[in-house]
Amino acid sequence: MSQKLKVAVIGATGMVGQRFIAILDNHPWFEVTELAASPRSAGKTYEEALNGRWRMETPIPERVKDMVVLDANDVEKVTSNVDFVFSAVSMSKDEIKALEERYAKTETPVVSNNSAHRWTPDVPMIIPEINPEHTEVIKYQRERLGTKRGFIAVKPNCSIQSYTPALSAWKKFEPYEVVATTYQAISGAGKTFKEWPEMEGNIIPFISGEEEKSEKEPLRIWGHVDAESKSIVPADDTVITTQCVRVPVLYGHTAAAFVKFRKPATKEELIKALEDYRGVPQELELPSAPKQFIRYMTEDDRPQVALDVNYENGMGVSIGRLREDKVYDWKFIGLSHNTARGAAGGAVECAELLKAQGYITKK
Repeated sequence: MSQKLKVAVIGATGMVGQRFIAILDNHPWFEVTELAASPRSAGKTYEEALNGRWRMETPIPERVKDMVVLDANDVEKVTSNVDFVFSAVSMSKDEIKALEERYAKTETPVVSNNSAHRWTPDVPMIIPEINPEHTEVIKYQRERLGTKRGFIAVKPNCSIQSYTPALSAWKKFEPYEVVATTYQAISGAGKTFKEWPEMEGNIIPFISGEEEKSEKEPLRIWGHVDAESKSIVPADDTVITTQCVRVPVLYGHTAAAFVKFRKPATKEELIKALEDYRGVPQELELPSAPKQFIRYMTEDDRPQVALDVNYENGMGVSIGRLREDKVYDWKFIGLSHNTARGAAGGAVECAELLKAQGYITKK
C-alpha cells in the first residue's frame, strides 16, 4: 500500500486546479485520489469535464484522465477517503469560506489557493520560506472549529511574491516605505489568450481588489501569532502602496518596486542578503522547495518573463536592476511565476511544510 498521503483537488477543472494536478503527478509525498468541481462537471470523467480546456504545458496525467469528478459540495463523499484537500474552487468569497469550513469540520485539513480566508484571524497565510511559524495559530483555529485534525491554511496573493521575498530578505535593514507596481499575467485571472483575445497587445490598468491585497497581505505575513487574541496580528512598521496592471503575458508577474530603509545598506549588502536568504523549506529539503529561493540577476535587461519565469520550476524568485533612487533609497525589479510559486506550487509547498510539522497526517 502506498505510504503517500491521499489528497483531493476541489476546483480541479479550473486553471489553478489543473496546475495542482500537473504538479502533483509523481509527487513523492502526495497522491491525488479524488477530483471535485462544480455540479455540471460531477459524474463525468476528468477528461470529459475538461472538454478540451486543459491549459498546462504537459499532457493530462494518465492516472487522472478517467477519474470520475465528484461534486465539490458533496463534502462527506469527497473527504471519505482522503487525508487532506487542496482548494481552488471558483465561488463567491462567502460561499468559499463556508465550504472550506465544512471540509475542515470533517477533520480534513484544507490547503487553499483562494483568498476567502486570508483575513480570517486564526487562519495562517503562509509563504513557507518567510513565516512558517504562523502555523502555530492552527491550534486556536481548531478550538474555534471544534476539530482535532481539521483546519484551513492559505497561501497569499500571487503578485506579492514578486517583491515580498526581497523585502523579507532585507528585514534587518528595516524597510518602512514601499511603492510597487505589478504587471500581472492573464493566467492570474484564470484565462488564456484564446479565452481573452482582447488582452492581445493590450494593457488594462485595473484588477479588482488586487491593490488592497498587494498592500496589506505582506503585513500579515510579517506579523506574529498572538496568544491573547488567538490570531495573527499584522506588522505595522511598513507602509506599502501599489498599482496593479494586467499585461499581455500568459505566465509571470513582474513588479517594479521602490524602497526606503531605516538602516543604510550598500548594494553589495542587499544582494548578499538576497542570495543568502534561506528558509525552513530549504533546511528541510521539502520536495517543492527551490534550492535557491531568491536569485539576483546582474544583467541590465533581466529578469524577463520569457527567459526567467520558470526559474527553479517556477518556485524561485528572480530579482534584478537593483539601483539607488533619487527619491527612495533603492529600486528593483522582481519576477515570480504566478500559478507555480504564486498559486498551486506555493500551496503544495505549504502542504509539505504542514506535513513536516505534523499538522497533516494520514487519517
